[in-house]
Amino acid sequence: MQNMRHMQVQITINNKMKTKTGKISKEMTFAEVIAKHPETMPVFLEHGMACFGCPMAANETIGQGAIAHGINVDKLIKKLNEAIKSKKK
Repeated sequence: MQNMRHMQVQITINNKMKTKTGKISKEMTFAEVIAKHPETMPVFLEHGMACFGCPMAANETIGQGAIAHGINVDKLIKKLNEAIKSKKK
């Protein structure tokens, strides 16, 4: 049980480090992105990725999901970041 708690703390620390820039990265999980930026959901859907309803969303990164769906990771990340930029305006 202690190992699980340690892993959760480590994941939380890693996720906070990944989001310091305020941009979405391919290392972030689907669940993390959607929780922080629900305005990205249409971008995922445009790419045929309904990943926010998938049990893997909590652990699968955007990069892993894009590869699994045959989607260009860099283009997807660019569109996701454009979506959050639009929301901030």
